[in-house]
Amino acid sequence: MDFLWTPWRYRYIAEAGKNDRCIFCDAMALNDDVAAQIVFRGKLAFTILNRFPYTTGHVMVVPYAHVAELSECDAEALAEMMRLAQNVQKALASVYHPHGYNLGMNLGRCAGAGVTGHLHLHVLPRWVGDANFMTTVAETRLEPEDLSMTFEKLHHALNT
Repeated sequence: MDFLWTPWRYRYIAEAGKNDRCIFCDAMALNDDVAAQIVFRGKLAFTILNRFPYTTGHVMVVPYAHVAELSECDAEALAEMMRLAQNVQKALASVYHPHGYNLGMNLGRCAGAGVTGHLHLHVLPRWVGDANFMTTVAETRLEPEDLSMTFEKLHHALNT
């Protein structure tokens, strides 16, 4: 049997369910966008890299308000989230040239939300054939690019 070591995932697995803190509120409070991986700040929402991405360029659009449900989120913040998602899609297109995109929200633990108290919109670039055998048989994803490089590329694309 072969083993693939993914040490960067250990922190996620070890801390799952142990921390009541909100990763998005903590990222905003850090006031260090590079360390927090916040690639763009808007008036009512921001975009942040997923530290445990499904694919290179996996970005989340997050309102500043700590709310769990769409009905709790201000309409202006939701509108800005969609504008930021449009901008992220354009940036991903210019930087990575994906063949398609997945956008979605998981509200509630049973719906797949990793962060249940602070809603967020996932924006994922997709390529034909990007679901390789590793994902299919080994429940492992291969990321061709380090997060710091993804941050640099998307931060530049979103802030110029």
